[in-house]
Amino acid sequence: MPFWSKESWNASGKHCYVTGGSSGLGLALATTLAARGAHVSIVARGQQRLDDAMKQIEAKRQSPDQIFRSFSADLRGAAGANAALDAITEVHDGRTPDAIFLCAGVATPRFFVESTEQDLASGMDLGYWTEAWTAWAVTKRMVEQGRKGKIVFVASTLGYMSFVGWSSYSPARHAVRGLADTLRSELLLYDIDVHLFCPNTMHTPGYVEENRTKPQITSLIEEGDSPVSPEQAATALLKGVADGHTHISGDMVTELFRAATRGSAPYHNFVYDCILDTAAFIATPIWRSMTDSRVRAHKPEHARYLRERGLQK
Repeated sequence: MPFWSKESWNASGKHCYVTGGSSGLGLALATTLAARGAHVSIVARGQQRLDDAMKQIEAKRQSPDQIFRSFSADLRGAAGANAALDAITEVHDGRTPDAIFLCAGVATPRFFVESTEQDLASGMDLGYWTEAWTAWAVTKRMVEQGRKGKIVFVASTLGYMSFVGWSSYSPARHAVRGLADTLRSELLLYDIDVHLFCPNTMHTPGYVEENRTKPQITSLIEEGDSPVSPEQAATALLKGVADGHTHISGDMVTELFRAATRGSAPYHNFVYDCILDTAAFIATPIWRSMTDSRVRAHKPEHARYLRERGLQK
C-alpha cells in the first residue's frame, strides 16, 4: 500500500443502490448521492417511508437524466434480495449497479439472559443476512456480466468490539466484518472493490427505538458518546470510499478500535496507522478496564432488575 490515498471515486453518472434507503444513514446517503449527480435506487420494507424518501431524493436532482427508483422488499432472504435487484436494474437494461451501499439493519439491545429465541434470530437476520443476501445476489450478477463495481458493507463500531447489552446486535456486525474482509480478498479476482463502514452512534429513528430497550448499564457506558447526524456519517462514508479505504470510520474512537483489530485489512496509510496502533495499544486496555469496573459495580442493581422480572430467585 502507498503511504497516502490511492484513488478518487466520483458518484456522478453512476448507478448507486442503497438498501435501507428510506431512513437514517441510507436516506442520507441516497440524498447525498443524488446531489452528486448519481442515479439512485433505494430499497426498504415500508412503502410509505419509501414514498416520502423519494420526494427528498427528487429534491436533490441535479440533471433531468438522473434515474431515481424505489422498491419495497424484505431483504432477509435470497428471494427478496433477487427480486429487489431485478426491480431496480430493469430500467438500467439489467446491468448491475456501479455501487451498492448495504445500510439496512436494526438494533434491539437488551441483556442476553432476557433475550428470546426470536430476539437472537432476528438480530442475525436484520444485522447480517439483509446485507449478505444482497451482496451475494449482486456479486453473482457482476461476475456473470463481467462488470466492475463497489460493494460497501455497513457495520458499526460494535463490529470491532462489544460490551454488555449488545448480544443480539454485535455478533451480526462482527459477521458483516468477516464477510467484508473475506470478499475484499476473493473479489480481487473480478476487480470488484469491497469497503466496510463502521459508524459510531447516529441520531436516527433506529437510535430512538433502540433506547427503548437499552439496559441502564449500556447507556452509562455510552454516556460519553458524541452521536453524529446521518448526513455526517454519509459524508464520512463517501470520503472513505473516494479515498479507497477498505475499512472506514467516522470518528477517532472507532479509528482506534479499527487499528487495534485490523487483522488482514489493508492500512489506510502506513505512518497514520502506526500512530493509531501505538495510541490504541495504550487506550484500549484503559477503556476495557474502566468498562469492566462499571459493569461489576452494576451487579447489585442488575440483581434487583432480574428479580423484578422473575429471571432470578
